Amino acid sequence: MSIEIIVGLPHLSEGPLLKRARAMGVPVLISANSLSRWKPRDGWREWAGWRLGTLANARGLRSLDLDSGGFSAMVRYNCIPWSVDDYMALAASFPFRRFASLDYCTEAAIAADREEVLDRIARTVRLNIECHTRAVDHGIISAFMPVIQGRLPEDYLRTLDGIAHLLRPGMVIGVGSTCRRPIHGREGLIAVYDCLDRNLPSWVRLHGFGNKGRALSYLAAFGDRIASIDSSAYGVSARQEALHNGRPKTDLLVADHMTRWIERQSARLSEARRFVQSEFDLPNLPPRANVDPWEVAIATAREEIRALIGEGEIDHDAMTAGWIEQWAADIYNSAG
Repeated sequence: MSIEIIVGLPHLSEGPLLKRARAMGVPVLISANSLSRWKPRDGWREWAGWRLGTLANARGLRSLDLDSGGFSAMVRYNCIPWSVDDYMALAASFPFRRFASLDYCTEAAIAADREEVLDRIARTVRLNIECHTRAVDHGIISAFMPVIQGRLPEDYLRTLDGIAHLLRPGMVIGVGSTCRRPIHGREGLIAVYDCLDRNLPSWVRLHGFGNKGRALSYLAAFGDRIASIDSSAYGVSARQEALHNGRPKTDLLVADHMTRWIERQSARLSEARRFVQSEFDLPNLPPRANVDPWEVAIATAREEIRALIGEGEIDHDAMTAGWIEQWAADIYNSAG
């Protein structure tokens, strides 16, 4: 079974790009962000619901998947503008083959430090649970794709621990925060997939969001573990060509780049598989000496709050610095 190459489209408007995707019979992914409506308010753009009309243009595509658009939303708006109910209404508005859970990405551009990464993992766990519940309510649970997040390979296992009760045979899990990740190294794509491959049940398969095309010959070494990847990288090369030649970036130009990109990815999949080393476990570090009790209290407070977020006892947006410090103070004083 080969890795499926899914093409990320910037829109579903009728034109050369959508026509080419239909003609080539490629599976397509669309972002929730590209289906959003916006209105001006006090000098800002305010989210105003979904543009559902263009979904009718998806008829005739081989398949259509939905991504929650979390990274784009965080970069542009510093938040996810739509609620769980809003997003799940979109997921239920069209027979998507798969739709990804809402999640909190952990790229360095978004999560500046280790504590923020762990906070976003806890929030991702809760969003998976909430989206799963709504998917059952809407009768679309068969199309639901959980999403796991992390910076280090073992972070993804942390997310999986929180959503283990949601998994079922045949389900594909999305691996987030991978589009800007290098192939090699301690936090590279190979390290992440190798960690997951060695720790997941055999019936769990993975989807990589925005994985680099040149990684395919390495990822193929994981056999059937990786179900699919998606990318819209061809749009970048189309933009570069348009700028170089001083002409507009038209849908026809983008469609030509998409065609060449798909052909290159197919060629990469046919290459000989590369050996993958299972040498990506983190070293066992010695315990820190002279640990500050206040730092221990802060760390404990964060872990307890994250656990409550994952369990749904408190809202996933409720964690604040002041609250953490107050919580830590209670821990610190009780330990004294």
